[in-house]
Amino acid sequence: MSEQAARLELSGITKAFPGVLANDHVSFAVQPGEIHALLGENGAGKSTLVKMIYGVLKPDAGEIRWDGQTVHTENPKAARALGIGMVFQHFSLFEAMTVLENIALGMDTALTRQALENRVREVLDTYGLILDPHRHVHTLSVGERQRIEIVRALLQEPRLLIMDEPTSVLTPQEVDKLFETLRQLAQEGCSILYISHKLHEIQALCDTATILRGGKVVGDCDPKVETAKSMAEMMIGANLKSVEKKERGAAGPVRFAVKDLAAPADGPFGTALQHISFEVHAGEIFGIAGVAGNGQNELLEALAGEVTAGGTNMVSLDGEPIGNDLTGARRAKGLCSVPEERNGHGAVPDFSLAANTVLTARQRMGLVSSGFIHFGASTEFADKVIQDFNVKATGSEAAASSLSGGNLQKFIMGREILQKPDVLVVSQPTWGVDAGAAAAIHQALLDLAAEGSALVVISQDLDELLAICDEIAVINEGHLSRTLRVGEVSIDEIGLLMGGIHGAPKEVSHAA
Repeated sequence: MSEQAARLELSGITKAFPGVLANDHVSFAVQPGEIHALLGENGAGKSTLVKMIYGVLKPDAGEIRWDGQTVHTENPKAARALGIGMVFQHFSLFEAMTVLENIALGMDTALTRQALENRVREVLDTYGLILDPHRHVHTLSVGERQRIEIVRALLQEPRLLIMDEPTSVLTPQEVDKLFETLRQLAQEGCSILYISHKLHEIQALCDTATILRGGKVVGDCDPKVETAKSMAEMMIGANLKSVEKKERGAAGPVRFAVKDLAAPADGPFGTALQHISFEVHAGEIFGIAGVAGNGQNELLEALAGEVTAGGTNMVSLDGEPIGNDLTGARRAKGLCSVPEERNGHGAVPDFSLAANTVLTARQRMGLVSSGFIHFGASTEFADKVIQDFNVKATGSEAAASSLSGGNLQKFIMGREILQKPDVLVVSQPTWGVDAGAAAAIHQALLDLAAEGSALVVISQDLDELLAICDEIAVINEGHLSRTLRVGEVSIDEIGLLMGGIHGAPKEVSHAA
């Protein structure tokens, strides 16, 4: 063979589920030492495809070739035996166990404790990763937890490493360190298949990109010569609408105020809130940045009324204290919210989309009266959400569980935004959605603020916060930093605050 065979080559890969053709004759190749991006909208078929490569699913048709030889990955263990490793977006770790114990659980070969620790330390030293094998997982940051998954994959000495949205929960500094590790792996000959909705990361890291749309390969490109906008337009097959942030005049009155808020940790591994204070004016979007696990869930629950604050005056809406009101009372007074977790918290998976509108919009949209549900009204409202937010679903009677994660996110966001709340508190508004959907959600949030609502956006995506917010603060270990004006703050400064450095502005800038 005159030319070196591709590390991984897919030929005509097809996979169908009832009513859905997830992958339609997908063909592309990943070369040795190449960092190859896999791009596509929500529902484009990316997750299904990598699950077949890793042996979680089996293709209905097509061929997978590994170093030029046809292979059948019957299960993940068989994939790992070939040299395929995968780091999933959602970690599979036991928080009450140590780093070393979690790594041991993911190993296919048995090693003594000392031998495994020696190998772990060797990998950490080789790739410059900092991690204490004896620390319990619940004491680690999200970035450190991701290192466990990476180390576990590297111990298998992979020749292809699949990364699924690996930076969604990392600080900018942690992203830089991850990219150093991936580039070093590629230089050593390991191929990397990289999935991300953050197109500027694709530009910075990847050598080539394959674009999926509707389960089909629609093209490939060199990310370094493309723009984020051009790649997004290839993904959606249309022009990407620009987000218009209207100039705001003088700040309106304070609509939402939080004063010295405290709340207990959400479970044994949660984070207690301590002395949280901020104000949001009418027409303003206030952003809260932070690495996951620093009190974001507890803050959302306290602001939404899922748990009551320690005193009635700790939270107020239009000057009225609501600290002791529960969720229903706060919604009736004009406060809507979107939690981070879609399935089970933001929506009931087995309920239809119409039924899911009744859960949160029954008061503001008049979907219930005298204890009776107006099914026509709930169906009409669900249809409007589906249409206005371009939700890919079979209709308002489709179960929430039948939607892809990104489409369910669009539905939940639309359900709350269309209620026109006076105050909207939302966590991770564009989690897992593609560039086109993210732009639409951002525009809807900006339009809601322009109509006089006060918005609180909790997000781990700094680009998102800097694009839509007027002011920003950082939550770390249950404490909220000073408020920073967007346009007057650097990403390095925010990243350091996310990592726990709470010095004065000059000190932070010097550290950066």
